[in-house]
Amino acid sequence: MPTVYDVARLAGVSTATVSRVMRGSDLVRPDTRERVLAVIDEVGFIPDASAQGLSRRRKEIIGLVALERGVTETDIERDGLLFVDQIVHAVEAVLRGTECSLLLSFGPSGEAFRSRVRALSGKVDGLLVVEDAMPPAQLRALARRLPVVAIAAAPGEGAVDAIRVDNAEGTRAIAAHLVTAHGYRRLGFVGGPADAPDAVERLAAFAATVRSHPECTVDVVPGGDFSEASGRTAARVLLGREAVPEAIASANDQMAIGVMRELQRSGIGVPGDVAVTGFDDIFPGRVVDPPLTTVAQPFRELGARAAGRLFERIRGSEVAPRADVLPTELVIRRSCGCPGSPAPAS
Repeated sequence: MPTVYDVARLAGVSTATVSRVMRGSDLVRPDTRERVLAVIDEVGFIPDASAQGLSRRRKEIIGLVALERGVTETDIERDGLLFVDQIVHAVEAVLRGTECSLLLSFGPSGEAFRSRVRALSGKVDGLLVVEDAMPPAQLRALARRLPVVAIAAAPGEGAVDAIRVDNAEGTRAIAAHLVTAHGYRRLGFVGGPADAPDAVERLAAFAATVRSHPECTVDVVPGGDFSEASGRTAARVLLGREAVPEAIASANDQMAIGVMRELQRSGIGVPGDVAVTGFDDIFPGRVVDPPLTTVAQPFRELGARAAGRLFERIRGSEVAPRADVLPTELVIRRSCGCPGSPAPAS
């Protein structure tokens, strides 16, 4: 089992330098940091792994790690159960009645957070990794040392168990609805984070579907952070275009609600002047006015299946890693221009 001394020797640095790299310290030169991280990935070193290896006794703790998104919270973020919240609730439901506890860690994308994840992995029986909180190589290194299940990870990561939803099919459905059912020709799309596999898939599927209709155009505003605030920002960008889109789709519901509110603040009717759609089907999207047309993903099943798979691995299952893709469902409400009932009273 590799130790910090092995990493230091192979990387040609001191153990103190290895420690600084693991903590995400800024005192390490970039080339040295990359060399140390490459050795860590190659040998599968994890802090506290020595203690983990000395005893196979269960800790009765599993970890869940996810990236923090957005910096400014609105009522949507404060009061509603959002994507990761729903996943956590689903995992907790699986743990109910067992002796196992759930340890959570959230942080911004970057080496400092990855170091925390590596340290956390020595303190748990298994790990749930949401989105690309760890790069593929580091995720594989973790999976060599303890059970790991990826949630909403990039497709094609065959070395690790993964549970994800069919982003492409759901997004194609909503794009086709806007183009064929409503006849919109100028469409906009508010993209999510470049390091979020779900966001990348949704953008690609929406753009491809719209562009398959030669008479249609799509105006993409990339780089949102899945927050309502970033949706408002994207709406202002699209409002500044020479031709404002007839319909604006977003990579998630929070950003879609931000788009809707900014359009309404600017005196533009939704859906009378511009249609708006999202993805996720979080509760706030059902009570905004007009209610949000969206793509529903099965949050609870996503979390429950990931937790169940992790427990299988902790109990010793040695079947080959596999990826489960869960179906999504188009949910038609009034924000796209379809008729519907008024929003429920809040």
